[in-house]
Amino acid sequence: MLSYKMFTSIGSRDVNEDSAICLVAGGSFCFVVADGLGGHGKGEIASRLAVEAFRRQFEISSDEAPRAFLEKAFNRAQETILAEQARTNSRHGMKTTAVALAAANGVYAWGHIGDSRLYLFRKNKLKMRTLDHSVPQMLALSGEIKDKQISGHPDRNRLLRAIGIEWEANRYELSDEWPLSRNHAFLLCTDGFWEHIEEKKIRAYLKKSPVAGKWLEQMIEEVKKNGQGRDMDNNTAISVIW
Repeated sequence: MLSYKMFTSIGSRDVNEDSAICLVAGGSFCFVVADGLGGHGKGEIASRLAVEAFRRQFEISSDEAPRAFLEKAFNRAQETILAEQARTNSRHGMKTTAVALAAANGVYAWGHIGDSRLYLFRKNKLKMRTLDHSVPQMLALSGEIKDKQISGHPDRNRLLRAIGIEWEANRYELSDEWPLSRNHAFLLCTDGFWEHIEEKKIRAYLKKSPVAGKWLEQMIEEVKKNGQGRDMDNNTAISVIW
C-alpha cells in the first residue's frame, strides 16, 4: 500500500526557494522536489514553475511510461523557465534543480538535475542514490575527497547543471524503468535537507517506520537537531513507501 509525505521548511532564510508536489491518479504517481537558484525571488519562481510543469504534464499523460513521461516533464520545465526568463529579462537568474520519481503500469523511473537527491531503498537496504551535478561530487568521484565530505565542502553550491540554463542536449539524467513491488522506499530531498542527515540515519529511521509519514517525521527531527545554531538553508523532502 502506497504511503507518502511531503515537508518543506524555510530554514533560517528570508524566502523559501524550494518547491515540491505529490501527484497521484489511480495506479500512477509522480513526486517532484525542486530547489530554486538565483536570489531576489527568481529561485522561488523557477522552482514553482518547474513543479507546475510536472503537474501539467501529469494531467495529460499520467498513464504514460514513466521514463517517457519524465523526459517530457523535464523538457516542459526547461521550456517554461526559459520563456519566463525571456519575458522578465532574467536570463542570468531563475534556475532550479529538480528530482522526480514517476510510476505507472507497475514500473517506475526517476530523473534529476543539480544536487537535489533521490535515495532508493529495497527491503530497508540502500540500493542507490543519485549523484549530484556539482563540483564536490566530481571531486568525490575522482577520489580527491570522500563522499561524506561533500556536505561541508566550500564549493558545495557550485552546480554543473540546472534547469534554466540553455542547453543543446538534455542535461538531466533519467534512470531505466524498473518493476515496482512491495518493500520499496524512496526519499527525494534538497541539499538543505540531506546535508544535515547521514545516510545511515536515513536507513535506521526507515527500519523503524511502517509508513512514510513516520519515517519523514524522524528525519525532520534529525535535520533540525543537526542544523541548530547554523545558517540553515531551505530544506524540503518527500518520503515514499510502497
